[in-house]
Amino acid sequence: MSDQHSLEHDIKVLIIEALGLEDISADDIGNDQTLFGEGLGLDSVDALELGLAIQKKYGIKIDADAKDTRNHFTNVASLAAFVTARQAA
Repeated sequence: MSDQHSLEHDIKVLIIEALGLEDISADDIGNDQTLFGEGLGLDSVDALELGLAIQKKYGIKIDADAKDTRNHFTNVASLAAFVTARQAA
């Protein structure tokens, strides 16, 4: 399992745990599946919860007001790439 694949899986588990999504498993979330709206159906409150959980777990800072932040939360793959970039910075 590659580091990226492992990170994507960990993020899926974090999404489920942080948001209390008990009726789905990590395997139910596609790496490219949209997390908000039509996709997984998360909303802005979920975004805040998820952002806090990611900051806590990975020790990175997320600027909620930055224009590109929303793009990083598009799907699991973009979130994993964002976490990897922030950890490397």
